[in-house]
Amino acid sequence: MNQTRRTHLKSLAHRGTIQGVTISTETSTPKDLCHYYGGVRYGLAPSQRWRRAKPLPASFTYGSAEAPGLCDSGAGLCPQPGFLHLSPENPDAWNEDCFQCNIWTPIGDEPEGGWPVFVFIHGGWLQFGTPNSFNAASLIGSAGFKSVIVMPAYRVNLFGFLYSSELAADSATANETTGNHGFWDQRLALEWTKENIRLFGGDPSRITISGYSAGANSVFHQLAHDLRQPAENAIINQAVIWSNSPTVPPKKPAETQTQFDELLTALDIPLTLPAAEKVSHLRSKPAKQLLDTVSKMQLHQFRPTTDGDFISEALFESLDSGAFAQALLDRNIRVIIGECADERFLYSTWYPPKADTLSALRDRLVADYPAHIVDAVVDMYYPGGELPGHCRDWGVDAWGRVYADLQVHCMQRGFVDALTGGNSGGVDAKGNLFRYRIEWRAKCVDAALPVEWGVTHSSDYPVWFYGNGAVLGEREGEVVKGAFLGPLGRFVNREREFGWGVDGRGVRVLRKDGGVEVGEDEGWDEGVRVWKRLREVDLEFCS
Repeated sequence: MNQTRRTHLKSLAHRGTIQGVTISTETSTPKDLCHYYGGVRYGLAPSQRWRRAKPLPASFTYGSAEAPGLCDSGAGLCPQPGFLHLSPENPDAWNEDCFQCNIWTPIGDEPEGGWPVFVFIHGGWLQFGTPNSFNAASLIGSAGFKSVIVMPAYRVNLFGFLYSSELAADSATANETTGNHGFWDQRLALEWTKENIRLFGGDPSRITISGYSAGANSVFHQLAHDLRQPAENAIINQAVIWSNSPTVPPKKPAETQTQFDELLTALDIPLTLPAAEKVSHLRSKPAKQLLDTVSKMQLHQFRPTTDGDFISEALFESLDSGAFAQALLDRNIRVIIGECADERFLYSTWYPPKADTLSALRDRLVADYPAHIVDAVVDMYYPGGELPGHCRDWGVDAWGRVYADLQVHCMQRGFVDALTGGNSGGVDAKGNLFRYRIEWRAKCVDAALPVEWGVTHSSDYPVWFYGNGAVLGEREGEVVKGAFLGPLGRFVNREREFGWGVDGRGVRVLRKDGGVEVGEDEGWDEGVRVWKRLREVDLEFCS
């Protein structure tokens, strides 16, 4: 849908004035869809790489009525690799000061107490991505999703998730935590939202956090972190996890240290140097050189670390025991979680194995997951080292299938099982869990993803964002609103009965023909089997 923009000024009381835009349809009778404010700062950049961003001071203002702060474009783009034609590398746009968010608000006066707030965390394997890729105008203005939408940028790849003992020593000099900086950025954006969203017409007591892919994995970790805070410091009221899961416990510092050492070696930085000099050398390297070097490494994926600060060492044990499920019940937090039918096709394209062999597939998995988990997966999936009969090859088909299972399909089912009585404590939070599966694909997806990939990873963006800037056919729009956006809007509005039709282990399915079916999950047993085996292996390894 073609859209037009015109200047819109917004007073933010003590925070000053910003200049955003009003987005309208480009038709013979234009309709205002929403207001948009892009690149709204939520934090101050640290003085050096691999330090924590800072909250805005109480005295911070965005601009004045005479010279409003310009918020009519987008958030800063953390340096990142490209991905296919969907996200080409663009060094000219990189900015390590990416601590801004994009905000979309409904037209008109907000209801008493304010609009509900929907925070969305973008995906990209935690290696790339930007909120600037999303267009929520039609979602708010045409699909009737009356909510303030906040999309923060955050640090990705090694800028957001590098970890080592050397960085720990450096952080200690500033009395800071180490690593997981991308997660801390997200948390800072959530804290900013809680404090400031009323200025945009939002209700800080109704914050739903959502995310897609790596953004959904981020939602899990943000939720886990929030549940460990005192109730008075809690931010998250509900969560939406699109096409991802908790996956498996993140690597511990010893394994991320191996990656750090590989990075230094690849950059010809001697491992014998003092810790402070190693960090200094890394900080002096241009972003482009760092990313080009990473692309050639064996351990080229920078993922979260079980640091004991943001990510508790007991996180997955809390799933095993029922403590996590109990915390959801105690705070009455509801969770929507689900998948696409054919996640594997897009997954198979991200840094595929370097050779068409089981050994190369294993090496590729180790870039993402702890080695003892990977070895257990290889034993389960490929007994005797043989290629399964349903797989064409190791380097594409087997790779895409196992990666999708570990990121989405199996781990989601295990997670839900752990929250619905499958834990040792028998705590059942099924009334707070709502699952879905998408088997339907909008026609506009064909311009971006091959038709033969079916309903693959990210092909449902037009569902959740009502076209995401593209045009949905009339029937497609009705399918999307009836199947998910209507219930999702009521969910975000905190309505008790929001029309999902099933909770717990059941699943709401959007069928290929556009119909909705509510029923049992055929993949349940296999997913739970894989989850439980990997939990057994991890407990044995850590004991």
